[in-house]
Amino acid sequence: MTGVYGLHAGTKCEGGCFNSVSGTVLYDSECALCNSQVRFIRRRDRRKSFRFVALQSEEGRSMLHAAGLPADELDTVVYAKEGKHLVRSSAVLGILDDLGGGWQLLKFSGIIPAPIRDFFYRLVARNRHRLTPRKRS
Repeated sequence: MTGVYGLHAGTKCEGGCFNSVSGTVLYDSECALCNSQVRFIRRRDRRKSFRFVALQSEEGRSMLHAAGLPADELDTVVYAKEGKHLVRSSAVLGILDDLGGGWQLLKFSGIIPAPIRDFFYRLVARNRHRLTPRKRS
């Protein structure tokens, strides 16, 4: 695939760029908390293997559809990897696992059933704009 943008800020990929990508993180680009999490991942991504796509973009809406979610589902992080779509707390655990290092230890919280993890995920997601100010365009 040629001419792919968005692997990293301002970087254009040519040829087999996605071969080095762990996965694609879909995030709410208008949320300060979500943007801080993207910065968190980028700072710790030593292999530069994550790709970030705003949920509000055309590609983001298309990827939401591929994940079986409605196009207006802005309260959910999605981690697309190897043809699979992890959502909510499972996406967070997948991202942390792929960051490597000590972050992989958090994957053991995956023993907590997803409905319980997602309850807390949704609680934070629903209140994220109260926790941090909304990003202004």
